[in-house]
Formats: sequence, structure tokens, C-alpha cells
Amino acid sequence: MTEDTPVPLDESATHFELDDRQRAMLAEMGVRVWMPQTASALPAMASKLVQVAAPLATPVANTPQLLSVPIVDISNLPEGIASMNWAQLQPAVAACSGCGLSQSRQQAILGEGLTSADWMIVGDAPGEEEDKTGRSFAGPAGQLLDNMLKALSLTREQVYLTHALKCRTPVGRNASQVEVSHCATYLARQVSLVQPKVILAMGRTAALALLQSAEPLGKLRSQVQNFKGVPVVVTYPPAYLLRNQADKAKAWADLCAAASLVKSAST
Repeated sequence: MTEDTPVPLDESATHFELDDRQRAMLAEMGVRVWMPQTASALPAMASKLVQVAAPLATPVANTPQLLSVPIVDISNLPEGIASMNWAQLQPAVAACSGCGLSQSRQQAILGEGLTSADWMIVGDAPGEEEDKTGRSFAGPAGQLLDNMLKALSLTREQVYLTHALKCRTPVGRNASQVEVSHCATYLARQVSLVQPKVILAMGRTAALALLQSAEPLGKLRSQVQNFKGVPVVVTYPPAYLLRNQADKAKAWADLCAAASLVKSAST
């Protein structure tokens, strides 16, 4: 199994064995846990909590201590997303608390542009600039995307822009599969409303949300993909291209392939 292989969540597992390193990590996250440090401390602690009728048996050396952890409900999504119109979808996303990303965002970003467009462009997740401005593809990455669209005689007002995730992720980490799956519900509804002729998936998170595939971008972009009957062209995100100039030629080839699909669907 590779690190990209999806690992199913076992929601029935409520007990975890924690060592000193794991407890330290939880402390850094602000999660306070109580756990006896030694087996010899158990009788004194237990006597304060319950009436002990008989002395404890001799403890077994190195017996792991188990911590009971309640399962956190992260499935708090609004009902009826699949039938929402734009006027309903916007406030639903703005108020969404379906996962932990809602706790650190400034604002959730649904998307912008033409709500019935030939082109639908899906990025990975909003960044700091997007979170501040409330706009999709803001800052230098957005300027690069604007230039890419201009080369195709398009503007952002002629396409629909959105992200696979509606909230920014903490700096330095990718979105989890649970977070992606929650926002994928909104994204699927957006595709149904826009009814594009092509979807340009710019990044691995965008590809994961649309295709349920964690394959490398280099492999996914080698052929046209499909999302509910809509052709999907996978390419590199603008922020990546700013750091990797050599791959701009590949991204341009992807955009040309997407433009060819739009042209074919229009004739």
C-alpha cells in the first residue's frame, strides 16, 4: 500500500494506545488527555473514583493503557444539497461546519464567474489570498490563470471558477480525504448547475474530488477523464506553475486539449 492509497476509516474503533510521543503531539494540538503513567498509580487513583471491594491483582508489566476517545461527528452537512439552486447553495456553503476546516477559515468560498459556462475550472483549495478576499484564484496564482485564459481569448467572467475545497487548509498540509469528500458534495452540485462542456481540474485535490483518484497528476493528465458525462482535463495548479516554470508548456498543452473539447461539443 502506498501513501496515496485511501485508507478506510474504522468508525467502530474508539480506543487507542498512546505512547509518550503521541501524548506530546496531542498536547501540542491543545488536546488534554488523562492517563495513568504507571501501573502502580492505579489503586490510589481508583480509590478516589470507586469503592474497591477487594485489592487489585498484581499488574502485568508493560500492559498498554487504553484511552477511550469519543467519535467526533463530522458529517454535519445541510440536507438537500443535490437539489439546491445557486441562491440556496451560497448560504449553505457560507454556513457549513461539516468538517474542522470551518474552524480556521475567514470565509467559505463557493466560486465565481458565469454560472452557466462552457468552461468550469476547479482548483485545489483556497489559499490565504482567497480566504482574505473571498475570491477564487486570487493573488499571483490568479494573475497567472488570468493570463492563461487570455491566451485562449477568455476572461474569468466567461468561465466558472471554484475550488474542490470551500475552506482554506492550514499552511503546510494537504486536505484529508474526509475533508475532500465533504466538499465534493457541493462540487457535484455546482457541476450540475453550471453544465460545462469541459472541466479543468487544476491540482491533485481537484482530481481527487472529481475522479476519486489519488494517481499522480502526470498520469492523470495523460488522457481525458470523465465526471458524470463531462470531460475532465487534469493539469497543474497555477501556484505550482509559479514555482515550476518548466511545466508551463505542459499546462498550455492541457488547456489546448480542453479548448478542443469545448469546440467539438459546440459544433
